[in-house]
Amino acid sequence: MQRVVLVTGPSGAGRSTAINVLEDLGFEAIDNLPLSLVPRLLDGPSRPGPLALGLDVRNRDFSAANLIELIDRLTRNPHYAPEVLYLDCAPDTLLSRYNETRRRHPLAPDGSPLMGVTSEVDLLAPIRARADVLVDTTELSPHDLRAELGRWFDTRPDRRLSVSVHSFSYKRGVPRGLDLMFDCRFLANPHWEKGLREMNGTQAEVQDFVCRDSRYEEFFSRIRDLIVFLLPAHVEEGKTHLSIGFGCTGGQHRSVTLVEKMAVALADAGWPVSIRHRELERRMTASPAIGEVLPASAAGQGAIRPGNAS
Repeated sequence: MQRVVLVTGPSGAGRSTAINVLEDLGFEAIDNLPLSLVPRLLDGPSRPGPLALGLDVRNRDFSAANLIELIDRLTRNPHYAPEVLYLDCAPDTLLSRYNETRRRHPLAPDGSPLMGVTSEVDLLAPIRARADVLVDTTELSPHDLRAELGRWFDTRPDRRLSVSVHSFSYKRGVPRGLDLMFDCRFLANPHWEKGLREMNGTQAEVQDFVCRDSRYEEFFSRIRDLIVFLLPAHVEEGKTHLSIGFGCTGGQHRSVTLVEKMAVALADAGWPVSIRHRELERRMTASPAIGEVLPASAAGQGAIRPGNAS
C-alpha cells in the first residue's frame, strides 16, 4: 500500500520546511504539483517508498473542494494510505512573518498581507477540519518543527508509533480513518445536569461527573490496558500512526473526557499523542492555538492538544 502524505496549510506556516523534513525522513517529496496531475502521478509506476506532496494556494487549480475530492478519492482506493498534514499558524504570526520578509501574499499580490492571510485561513478551513496530523508552528522554530514531524513521520526501522485520540458525536458520523473506536454513550451524561450542560469535557467539573459513574473506572482501565497492549504490535506491523476514537451523543462531554484522560495515560506511558475534539473545534469561531504539550513521561514524549478546543 502506497503511503501518501498531503502537506498543506496557510502560506508562511512552514509547509516548505515540512516538505524538506519529510524528504530527509525518506519520503519522495514533490512540491507545487497541480492537483489535476496528482492522479496521473499516482497511477504511474509504483514507488518503493512513501510519497509527500506539497499542496497550497499557489498550486494550479487549487481549491478546498478539489483537495477534498482528491482526499476522498485516495481514501476509497485500497492501494493508497493517504494522510493530510496541516501546518497551522496564528494569523498575527503569519502577518508578522510576511512583514519581516516583505514578501507578497499569493492571494493578495497587490494588496495587504492581512487581506491575503484572512482569505487563505477562510479558504483552508474545510481542509483543516480533515487533517490527520495538525501541527501549529506559531511558537516552533525550524528545529522544533523537524523534531515534531520526526515523531509523526519517521520511516526508519527504530521509529516510534504516534497516536491521535479523537472525540466525536455519533450524530455527525464517525471520523474518517479511525483504527480503533469506542462508544461511551452508556456513561452518565452531563448534558442533563443544568450546571454542566454548557460546559465540556476539558473542564474539571464535567470530568469529575463522568468519572463518578460506577462503570467509568473499569471501562477506562480496560480500554487503556488494551491500547497499551496493542501499540507495540502495531509497531511490529510497520504502522507509524494509530487513530483512536471515542464517541458519545453530542461529542461535548463524555467522549471529550475520555480523550483527555486517555491522552494523558498514553503520554505517561511514553507514546507521542495528539488530541482532536471534532465537535468542539467545529464550534470555535476563532482559529485555535495548536501545540500545547501535555505532561510527558520520562521518555520525553507528550500529547499535542488543540488549545482552546480541548
